[in-house]
Amino acid sequence: MTALTDSFGRRHTYLRISVTERCNLRCVYCMPSRGIRLKAKSELLTLEEIARLTEIFAQLGVEKVRLTGGEPLVRNGIEELVEKIKEIPGINNVSITTNGVLLKEKAHSLKSAGLTSLNVSLDTLRPERFELIALRDYFFRVMDGIESALFAGFHQLKLNVVVMGGINDDEVLDFVEFVGDKPINVRFIEYMPFKFNGWSKANFVPGDEIKRRISAVYDLIPAGASNSHSVSKDFSIYGFLGSVSFINSISEPFCDGCNRLRLTADGFIKPCLFYPLKLNLRDLMRSNASDAELINVILRALSMKPEGHPSTEEILNMENESMVEVGG
Repeated sequence: MTALTDSFGRRHTYLRISVTERCNLRCVYCMPSRGIRLKAKSELLTLEEIARLTEIFAQLGVEKVRLTGGEPLVRNGIEELVEKIKEIPGINNVSITTNGVLLKEKAHSLKSAGLTSLNVSLDTLRPERFELIALRDYFFRVMDGIESALFAGFHQLKLNVVVMGGINDDEVLDFVEFVGDKPINVRFIEYMPFKFNGWSKANFVPGDEIKRRISAVYDLIPAGASNSHSVSKDFSIYGFLGSVSFINSISEPFCDGCNRLRLTADGFIKPCLFYPLKLNLRDLMRSNASDAELINVILRALSMKPEGHPSTEEILNMENESMVEVGG
């Protein structure tokens, strides 16, 4: 048993770190319509604090780190942070999920800093619809960012598409066609419920329904055996440079193989995305706690991780942070 094995036997090797709550988009499924209270800079972890905690997690068995937000590329020094984390013994994969707005300017510097891979969130290929979903007119900046990331050598680039019924589900085949001549893995993600994010059963489209629509036009070829921690079902299409994946976190929960822990931008460890439970590492660290004391809190949080996430009804009524505050 490794240090980060929970009470259900799940070994945790993946840490998602939110580096900021700020974002330059206002996507309707991520940012609550009422907005959020942005924390003061002093409440957020410094780059040095993030690096220290990541070192501790690496000592406990974490091998992969994903930097999220908010929008991680708005965080000053993001390239420096990538470099710091990449140098930590035991960390073999450092990735970022971004909305792509600043990617044109940062793709090459992130690659030079040692970033392993990139996920770009893009929910429509139509400029006018982009503004309706993101509430900002940055579609062409995102498309330029994707092109820059490919030019910088990020292969395979992943494209995250949250499928929402009556909003963008009519573009599923458009996204498949989009990656036909590009080394991009398009990942169709089920719309996840959070309080005040507009989720309802009416606009929820199960991953199997999305797959059925695509299979009616293309032959989907299973792309190798997925491991026990894989959240996606991956497929290739004959003659396509790109590929297709499905992440069915609501209709087919993958909690039994979950290997993820989350660190919020203000320094709390959160063992499950859908539960409000979190423990404060920031204040402990700032009171000159030893690594051993921080490890005790990390292990205590892990021991409280539930076996699976609650029902959608419970999630919608639960006092939890919004997606933009947790980092997804």
